[in-house]
Amino acid sequence: MANGIVGDQPETRPQNRGFDETCGLMYSNDMWRHHPESPEYWGQWPLQFWENGEITIEDVDSADQRMLTKWYTEHAVDFISKHKDEPFLVYVPHAMSHVPLFCSPGFEGITGEGLYADVLTELDWSVGQINQALKDNGIEENTIVIFSSDNGPWISYGNHAGTTPFREAKGTTFDGGTRSATIIKYPVELKGNRQSTQALMTIDLLPTLCEVANIPLPETEIDGKNVWDIISGKPNATNPHDYYAFTNNSEFQAVLSGNGKWKLHLPHNYRTMTDIKGKDGIPGKYDYSAKIELSLFDMENDPYETTNVILQHPEIAEKLLGYAEIHKKKFFSEN
Repeated sequence: MANGIVGDQPETRPQNRGFDETCGLMYSNDMWRHHPESPEYWGQWPLQFWENGEITIEDVDSADQRMLTKWYTEHAVDFISKHKDEPFLVYVPHAMSHVPLFCSPGFEGITGEGLYADVLTELDWSVGQINQALKDNGIEENTIVIFSSDNGPWISYGNHAGTTPFREAKGTTFDGGTRSATIIKYPVELKGNRQSTQALMTIDLLPTLCEVANIPLPETEIDGKNVWDIISGKPNATNPHDYYAFTNNSEFQAVLSGNGKWKLHLPHNYRTMTDIKGKDGIPGKYDYSAKIELSLFDMENDPYETTNVILQHPEIAEKLLGYAEIHKKKFFSEN
């Protein structure tokens, strides 16, 4: 249904623009003059739309925002068609469903469940279009497709944000802020309809994809490691990391054991929602005074980080604290 609706729309591509290599906003779509919280601050810089290294929209407005998902999709499909006979990487970091929310005319009101649902429906259409382009060009079987997100929902925006069953949300190092569902498709190597509960992070994608594609890594040290054995479901596969680090802005706040079972929060403040909820693009209010003490959580049995078990497992806490000290010295040393 979505394909038919979009197909019936008039041509909506920006005129006189190339569709060869890259396009997109230079930074997040909430950092513009219409930001509901800090318009004067963000209004100092225009939100520009770039294509192939050139500015094609000097100051993105609301009408442009409505077309971002469609433009990104069209560029991706066009790129796939042009490069189907050679190795390629298509990176499609959609501006939506990050607030402020917009969708193209063909999707407005389509769900009857509000703007956020309409935006997600258009994103679903976009993924379908890109997958269809792989099929149409005969390269679906041997192409890796990864779908994920960079953070949990921005819950202060209420009905313009998603939800999470995990503790807190975006802007925190609790799992509500960092845990994202991920879908990976690679028909020639991966069986469908399989789930994994093992931990990995997006920092692992670069070395993993390079390994699969037989591309040497740069000599520069990188944070990620090859986790293809986990992704491919190899029996008894283990994560090569001793730990993963969680940093919020410039503050190092937590470590997760490489196997994903144990998470240690260092003492830190964090934001949590008040009773003033957001609605229709206007944010609610956070309480920034919440604080967590040194806390250990068993993420297998308590994925919602409700019960501090540091007294029951002091040896685990000590081990993770050791990793934290190593990490601090390496990345947060004043020298």
